[in-house]
Amino acid sequence: MSICICRNYHKFLICFRVYGFSSRQISASNYRCQKQYNKIMDYPKVRRDNSLTYKLGDKVISDPYLWLEDPKSDETKQFIEDENKLTFSYLESNGKQLRELYKNRLTQLWDYEKFGSPFKEGDYYYYYHNTGLQNQYVLFKQKSLSEKGEVFIDPNTMSDDGTVSMECLSFSEDGSICVYALSDCGSDWTTVYFKDVASGKLLPDALKRVKYSCLEWTHDHRGIFYNTYPEDQGEASGVSTAKNVNQKLYYHVLGSDQKDDILCYEDTDHPTWMISAEISHCGDFIIITLHEGCERSNQLLVCDLKDMNHRISGILPCRTIVGNFEHEYSYITNNGSNFVFVTNLNSPNKKIAYIDISNKKDDQGSYEFTDLIAETEDALRWVDISDNNKLILCYMKDVKSEIFIHDLETGDRLCQIPLEVGSVVGCHTKRKQHEMFYKLVSFLTPGTMYRVDFSQQRDLSKLQPEVYRQNVVSGFDPQLLKVEQVFYKSKDGTRIPMFIVHRRDLILDGSNPALLYVYGGFNVSITPGFRVTIIPWLVNMGGVYAVANIRGGGEYGRKWRDAGSNLNKNNCFDDTEYAAKYLIDSGYTNSDRLFNEGGSNGGTVVAATCNRAPHLFKGCVAHVGVMDMLRFNQFTIGGAWVTDYGDPASEELHDYIRNYSPLHNVRVPSCQYPAVLLVTGDHDDRVAPLHSFKYIAELQHVLCDKSTNPLLIRIDVKAGHGFGKPTKKIIEETSDCFTFISLNASILWKD
Repeated sequence: MSICICRNYHKFLICFRVYGFSSRQISASNYRCQKQYNKIMDYPKVRRDNSLTYKLGDKVISDPYLWLEDPKSDETKQFIEDENKLTFSYLESNGKQLRELYKNRLTQLWDYEKFGSPFKEGDYYYYYHNTGLQNQYVLFKQKSLSEKGEVFIDPNTMSDDGTVSMECLSFSEDGSICVYALSDCGSDWTTVYFKDVASGKLLPDALKRVKYSCLEWTHDHRGIFYNTYPEDQGEASGVSTAKNVNQKLYYHVLGSDQKDDILCYEDTDHPTWMISAEISHCGDFIIITLHEGCERSNQLLVCDLKDMNHRISGILPCRTIVGNFEHEYSYITNNGSNFVFVTNLNSPNKKIAYIDISNKKDDQGSYEFTDLIAETEDALRWVDISDNNKLILCYMKDVKSEIFIHDLETGDRLCQIPLEVGSVVGCHTKRKQHEMFYKLVSFLTPGTMYRVDFSQQRDLSKLQPEVYRQNVVSGFDPQLLKVEQVFYKSKDGTRIPMFIVHRRDLILDGSNPALLYVYGGFNVSITPGFRVTIIPWLVNMGGVYAVANIRGGGEYGRKWRDAGSNLNKNNCFDDTEYAAKYLIDSGYTNSDRLFNEGGSNGGTVVAATCNRAPHLFKGCVAHVGVMDMLRFNQFTIGGAWVTDYGDPASEELHDYIRNYSPLHNVRVPSCQYPAVLLVTGDHDDRVAPLHSFKYIAELQHVLCDKSTNPLLIRIDVKAGHGFGKPTKKIIEETSDCFTFISLNASILWKD
């Protein structure tokens, strides 16, 4: 079982003014400087070459900033230098004092001890820990839960600046060897290392050019399955924008050289397909799943290791269980040839079903799935198995977690685990283990870890998890704040949930600064979670923070995702606009105080919405967004996003995509265009920074002599898409973003 430790945090940035309680102004000079900046800015001179074009299907597309797609050219490097110089000059000369106040307060709040949920491998328990301000979490091990843990892997010792991070790890079946992947500067490329658990020594094996990979051990502990891409697809440094295609599945035998690794699966006829391998709990089967892009659907293949005497020697002799991409099938467990899966087969909210892979049953020779646990009205988020026969099912009910325990054999519901309102993350258990650990987080609590010992609680009707450990933020009183969930109607009448967080003494007079966070894509659910970055804005500045669960995510299952993708993508922008209108109409804020924020796909939504409805927002912050929707599939892993966005070269989708593509829809509005801060990293090989480069160049060109609001970009060095970013960089980036927002609204600070 691979344990992913990628901290997929979203940077939530809010700017506020305090009403309803006494405050002190930061400084009069800050406001004088802000007023001076309410004029046309002097932007860098960026070459606009109208002769640059490319072909897309039978169309010729003009792209005057096509040259910015080359990250290594001197001209691109000069562009980065000039734009950063302008941005940091703006922040330094106008918001220095505020930035220091914010940075100092955030540093104080961030400096609390953080623990992850324990998990057991072999003879040891493991957990992640951060003393407070360490750049990366440290992995500890301990023989028992009562003894003091010892450091097992510490990424902080692997670089001077904290830019080396651990992305994922996996233990051999007996727990004797750990394999883990390290990323440099936030790149998706990783190098894989092996460590002996007993001695703590590194083994000589190292696997390079590993990306979007499984790390799956065979139960004989001989080696692992992993994924890589051909050598001709650019350097594995995080800077190359080359397409990632023709992924391959290899098997590495421990102690051998990587060049001798065994190719186990590839499909050159389908270069964009991605491959994953998983070993069954019994160790006798390899489950291969093939994925076409980011669609939550897959083909399903099984290989019987008994037929190979448990020796991997070449291309795996797989039998196809499901040979299309119509539905999703995720392995849970098996008893011999009877396999249990989570699937959305005829069940958009997902269900549990089983098959006997030893025979085909229907008239077409396909395998017949039989329901074990039927679909419900709530979306099934994840499933695990513990204590041999207990299925742990986590549902989302209006974006809040609920956990139920079912019997593996009958599917009967045995009990519900009592939960406070929040999100369950970091659940760890195995079928052969009787313990389960999970972590509950919310907007106001950074994490309470619970332990369930099924060997001590056989009467599940009386099951009561014990609190194992709590994370506590020093100097933060959650009683000062209030969390509410509202539902508003979008343009077409669809009911959209939204969480709103603010001080209890906030006055709803329509004058409060606020930030609206959105994502809306790729079946990703934005559930309640603790972000220490918003505490100063809520407590010290008395503002409003809203998270709208717009369509495109997975909050209500497959239908919710489909309603915000492909030819339904405009629903995402409508949902965002109507969330803004709700906040304004309900007295939380007004259009001169409202900011919009999102990252990655959320950055796309933010930029597109600002183009469509500039009158609703004072400003926006868009992190690592996909801005050129006509060329997104030409770089790195962008081809996988066609399943959500559609193919821009297709006759059916081209005009639809172009009509919302942020880069291609910058117009001079009748009102002031919102203040814009784009945030990206030079090593982002998920969404290449060229998207943000081209978009800011277009914004500055079209609006340079029209907009008095600043149009800026912050380009971080030695940083990627966000995963594994060092604590120091997060605090600095967040402080800069907050300062930018504050300089475009009147800000009062309360100590």
